[in-house]
Amino acid sequence: VDYIEKYYAAGRIPGGFVKRETKPSDRESLSARVIDRPLRPSFPKEYSCDTHIVATVLSIDFENHPAPLALIGASCALMISDIPFNGPVAALRVGRKNGAFIIDPAGEDDAESELDLNIAANPDAVLMVEAQANFLSEKEMLDAIDFAHKEMAPLFEIQKQIQNEIGVKKRELIDQSHDESIMSEVKEAGTSLIKEAFAVREKQARGRALKACSKKILEILNPDADPNRGMEISACIDSLKSLLMRSAILDEKVRIDGRSTTDIRPISCETGLIKRAHGSALFTRGETQSLSVVTLGSTDDEQRLDTVLTPGESKRFMLHYNFPPYSVGEARPMRAPGRREIGHGTLAEKALIPILPEKNDFNYTIRLVSEILESNGSSSMATVCAGTMALLNAGVGIKESVAGIAMGLIKEGDRYAILSDILGDEDHLGDMDFKVTGSERGITALQMDIKISGLPRKIMEEALSQATAGIKHILAIMNEHIKKPDDLSEYAPRIFQIKIKEDKIRDLIGPGGKMIKSIVADYGVKIDIEDSGVVSIVAPNNIKAEAAKKIVRTITADPVVGDIVLGKVKRITDFGAFVEIKPGTDGLLHISQLEDRRVDRVEDILSEGEEVMVKILDVDRQGKIKLSRKDALGKKPTERD
Repeated sequence: VDYIEKYYAAGRIPGGFVKRETKPSDRESLSARVIDRPLRPSFPKEYSCDTHIVATVLSIDFENHPAPLALIGASCALMISDIPFNGPVAALRVGRKNGAFIIDPAGEDDAESELDLNIAANPDAVLMVEAQANFLSEKEMLDAIDFAHKEMAPLFEIQKQIQNEIGVKKRELIDQSHDESIMSEVKEAGTSLIKEAFAVREKQARGRALKACSKKILEILNPDADPNRGMEISACIDSLKSLLMRSAILDEKVRIDGRSTTDIRPISCETGLIKRAHGSALFTRGETQSLSVVTLGSTDDEQRLDTVLTPGESKRFMLHYNFPPYSVGEARPMRAPGRREIGHGTLAEKALIPILPEKNDFNYTIRLVSEILESNGSSSMATVCAGTMALLNAGVGIKESVAGIAMGLIKEGDRYAILSDILGDEDHLGDMDFKVTGSERGITALQMDIKISGLPRKIMEEALSQATAGIKHILAIMNEHIKKPDDLSEYAPRIFQIKIKEDKIRDLIGPGGKMIKSIVADYGVKIDIEDSGVVSIVAPNNIKAEAAKKIVRTITADPVVGDIVLGKVKRITDFGAFVEIKPGTDGLLHISQLEDRRVDRVEDILSEGEEVMVKILDVDRQGKIKLSRKDALGKKPTERD
C-alpha cells in the first residue's frame, strides 16, 4: 500500500529547494500502514498474487482527515475488482469530549478531545485499532470501539451497493492445500523433532534447532532432493510448526519458553548509563532490550512540520525508534527508517505524550531516541518503559510513569488463549498483536492488529483486562528503580524566563538586531522573545545564564531614581559628560556633580570610554536623566531581582 499526499490538494507549492513531492513523509508512511493493516487479513489465505494499492490525496478540505477515507476507497476498489476479498472494510476516527463520542472531530472538538481513536472493521468484527488517550478506562475504550463499529454501517452498505452495480465477477482461487499424504509423512517424521526444538528456551538457539530439524526431515523424506517434493515438504513443516505451537498452548497451557499465558518475562532496569547524555535508561524484558536516551533543547530545536495538512506547526516532543539488524542477529545494510520503525516510534510517542509536563512548567524541547539492542517480542513496548525512565533520569517532571505490554492470541474455533508479553514466534504464528500502554490511572495508547477475520468484544475485553494487570506488574518493577525525576543533568542546557514590558522588546533587540546578537555572541546563549514580553534564555551553564539575565534586566529596566549604576563615558562636553548607564540609554553627568569640590575641566576627572559609578538623580517626563558621580563615590551598584 502506498499513500501519497499532493500539495496541490491544499493549494500549496512544496517548501524547500525541491519543489515537488519526493519521499513519503512520516505521516504518509503511517497512513499507508493504517490502510495496509486491516486489508491484509481480509484476503483469503489462498490468494497469493502481488497486489499494489495506491491512495492519492487529490483534494483536502482541512476538516476531514483523508487517511480513513483512503482506506474506504481502497476497500471499495478491491470490492469492485476481480480480486478475492473478504470485505467490505471501513474506517472511522473517533474523539471524546465531555463524556460523548464524536465522529471525525475537528477544530475545537479535536483540540479538546481526550481520545484519538482510529478504527477499521468489517461488518462482523473489528480488524484494526490505533488510539491515543488521556488515561481512559478499559470500559471507556471498549465503548468507543463499539460506538465506532456501529456507526460504520452505512459505509459497509454503500460499498456493497457499488459492488452490485459494477458486477465484476471474482477470479477463481487456486487450491493451495497440502498434500495429505506428505503432511502425514511430515507429522510422523517431524513431530518429536520439532517439539524438541521448541523446548529450547533461548531464541537464537531455538532458531538454529528448528532449522536443523527442518533440514533433517527433508533429508529423511526427500533423499533424492526432488525440488517440487522438497517445496511441498517445507510447506508442511512450516504448517506443523504452527500446529504444534498452537496446540501446546491450547491443550497443554504451555508456551514456547515454558511460561503460562499470563506470565511476564524477567525484567531489569538501569538508568544514567550514558554519563554525557541528559538522560538515559536501559529496559530489558527477557530477550528484548531498549536503550532510550533523552536530549533536552530550546524552542529553537522544535521540529517544524511542513506537510499538506500541518503547514507551520511544530513539535516539542519527538520520539525516534531505531531497529538495527544486529538486534535480531541479522546482517543487512542500514537504511533510513522504514515504515515499521516510524510506526513503532509513533506508537511509543503517543503513549508518552499524555504524561509530559506542560510547556509553561518545563520549557524544553525533548528528543527521546530508542535504540533496540535486542529483540524477541515487542520492542515498541520496551521503548515506552525505557522512555519513561529516561525522562525521569533527565529530570523531566512527568505526571506519572507509563508502561506497555504486547498481548497475543491463539484461537481455534471457540477455543482461545490470550498471551501476555508475547515472543516473536508467538507473534508470527499467532492470531493477534495487541499493544496496550498506560499508567495506574488508565490507558494512554492502544494498537491492535489481527490475522483472523475479526475479534469479538468478549475477547478484546479479556485481553485488555489481562494487559492492564501486566502493565501494573511492569510499573511496580520500574517504580522500584526510579519513581521521581532526578536532578537536571549538569550537561543539559539551562532555560530561564524573564518577563519584560512589551515596549522594552525593541530595546532588547536593538537596531537591526544588534543588541540581541551581541548578547548571544558575548555570553554563548540563545534568546527567544515572545510578543507578550516573555524572554527565554538558553545557556550552557548557570554562570552564563546569570550573566545573560543580568544584562537583559539592565537593558530593559526603567531607570530608578536613587539607583547606583556603573556607566560608560560616551562623550565629554564643557559642561559635563554623557554617560551610558545601559545600552542605548544615556544620562547627563553635570560638571558640578563630578566631585565635592569645584572642577574646572571635565577632562581632569574623566576620559571617553572610561567606566564610572554614578547615581541617578532625576528622570524627567521626557525621559532625560540626571546623574551624579560625587553621590556614588565609594558605593556599590544597586542590585535588583
